[in-house]
Amino acid sequence: MMKQRVMDGAGPREKSGQVVADPGLQGVDRFQIKSGLVQAIAWTMQHRSLTQQAMAEISGIARPRLSLALRGDFSQLSERKLMDALTRLGFDIEIKVKRTRKAQGVRQLVLS
Repeated sequence: MMKQRVMDGAGPREKSGQVVADPGLQGVDRFQIKSGLVQAIAWTMQHRSLTQQAMAEISGIARPRLSLALRGDFSQLSERKLMDALTRLGFDIEIKVKRTRKAQGVRQLVLS
């Protein structure tokens, strides 16, 4: 079973030599979410001893796009496509919306 990890929607950026969280960075936000979803796919591939071709057939992601995603290029896949693939692999996807006391909310991905 995978350990539980939390990926915050606020992404890191360089500012005056220090890394700070900036919830306004939409590109980083999407990258972190896609990265977490691809990590779950990669974990499943490893633990089921699946080839990329076998994973492509099960997940519904074309093998060339899966290969790119596993190498860190998520531009060819949407969050929706990755979530659909994970449900085909036996994962439950839960999206939770709740009010925040902060001026702006954050997005986070919890893998468990």
